[in-house]
Amino acid sequence: MEVWVPYEKVRNHPPDFRIRYRIHSEEEGGRKNPVFQGLRCDFAYDLDDISETSIFAIHPEFEDGYGNIILDRNLPVPKQGTANMWILIPEMRREVHIHRINVGVVGYFMEGPRRVGQVEVIEIIGLNTNAETLR
Repeated sequence: MEVWVPYEKVRNHPPDFRIRYRIHSEEEGGRKNPVFQGLRCDFAYDLDDISETSIFAIHPEFEDGYGNIILDRNLPVPKQGTANMWILIPEMRREVHIHRINVGVVGYFMEGPRRVGQVEVIEIIGLNTNAETLR
């Protein structure tokens, strides 16, 4: 088993928010191959025109059915479930996301301009305190 090191341990702060997700099937324009822990997709908000707003460096960290971080990097993650989300650029956390991320917000996992999964924010975790303390 190739072991995943949780982002919280690596980054020394809590995740910004938590989502419920569904990975799109290949027929829906999603990926041909399964998704594994460590996916480095980007994020887009529903209704945004990404040619104007762009996409954002916010990465998921997938959980199992019990809310535990999936640690086996060789096991495909469930096609739907929950994940913690990590905003990678502190300035964007303060300037953009703290104003846009709320429970109920819908967005997408993005690979370039392609939507590969749909997400809904279900919990704010460290977004507000991370925006204040992380530079």
